Amino acid sequence: MKSIQPPVRLFGDHFLRQLNSEERAVVDRVRGLAAEVLGPSAADVAKTDTFAWDTFRLLAREGIVGTAFPREYGGSDARQALRIRIIEELGRVCSTSASLITGTDLSSRAIVAGASAEMKDKLLPRLCTGELQAAFALTEPDAGSDVRGLQTRIRREGGRYVVNGRKKFITRGTTSDWFVTVGRAEEDPSVFIAVLVPRKAADFTISPEVGKLGWHGVPISSLEFRDVEVPHGHLLGAEGEGFNLAQDALLRARIGHAAMALGRAIGAIEIAATYMSDRKLFGKALGEHQGPQWMLAEMVTKIEATRALVALAAEKYDARDADVAIFASMAKLQATDLCMAVVTDALQLTGGRGYLQDFPLERFFRDAKLNQIGEGSSEVHKTVIGRDVMRRARTADRNPCLRPGSLVEY
Repeated sequence: MKSIQPPVRLFGDHFLRQLNSEERAVVDRVRGLAAEVLGPSAADVAKTDTFAWDTFRLLAREGIVGTAFPREYGGSDARQALRIRIIEELGRVCSTSASLITGTDLSSRAIVAGASAEMKDKLLPRLCTGELQAAFALTEPDAGSDVRGLQTRIRREGGRYVVNGRKKFITRGTTSDWFVTVGRAEEDPSVFIAVLVPRKAADFTISPEVGKLGWHGVPISSLEFRDVEVPHGHLLGAEGEGFNLAQDALLRARIGHAAMALGRAIGAIEIAATYMSDRKLFGKALGEHQGPQWMLAEMVTKIEATRALVALAAEKYDARDADVAIFASMAKLQATDLCMAVVTDALQLTGGRGYLQDFPLERFFRDAKLNQIGEGSSEVHKTVIGRDVMRRARTADRNPCLRPGSLVEY
């Protein structure tokens, strides 16, 4: 009897060569979930912007949420090389599923990296299984991508910390049990502090959920802290390490955003190409016309190039390379801007059908925008990358085609 070969996918599995057999098994499990449950239910999940409990519990039960946590607490401590493959697979069918995984990095990374042994024992096993949830309280009304602009103040009073401030755009605000809260030391604003605030803390207010254009299933809220007291044991890292903890969480989330955007772009091409095979125009399939073929050619080529960049950023994170932050910014910028363009063109190729709410591309189109905004807008990352280039250019090896001296005098 001949063995049944799995269908060949439109986008190849060449990047899976970087994974070991255990990691590939995780990708296979995620693909099974995407095909059997997450893809078919994605449209229903996206109808209302309430927390997707069924999706979250499924991902937790299958150990996918646990890939963000250390093995000693029940997780699998997955490399970023694996995490981007998971997120890409989920983003291909369901932004909600993908964002639940990237959100775990954002909300829990500081706890993994900076919590006391006691708090880790208390929280991480239950965060890993999905019994508990955490949220990342960083963004404020006047400070988002610029973490140094935070106005929330945290002061130490004996054996406790007191928090005052406001946060906005906080994902999982209404469902989280713990909030990783970053602010400035009241006595020295140059010092950043991160603390864990429990949901039931006195004088801590969580607003109702705020509606948004897309990314339904992971609602957002605003937070207010009015002399909210937490024990000293809730400190994350040491005083002064809050900025670095926040930056590491954002770094992982930016790589995750890039992978999610790539997954959505891949899914959009798959949907559009299938439609172009079925749709007839002037006596032949739409996909047999040169114009649409050229559009597909450009999109597919750019996607494969961007997959390589995102894989490189993940590799640099796993290797702890000094320049990983810039590569994460480049990957996030390239992948999210490309996704918006690809989804727009894919919708154009599917015409009126693509514009209808019962067709996936309408949902893909709405979801694509937030990837360009969340965890630093494209414009912010362009600034970061451009500044880095000019900083390095001042001391970098001079191109040998140039003669000595100032180029102004050329």
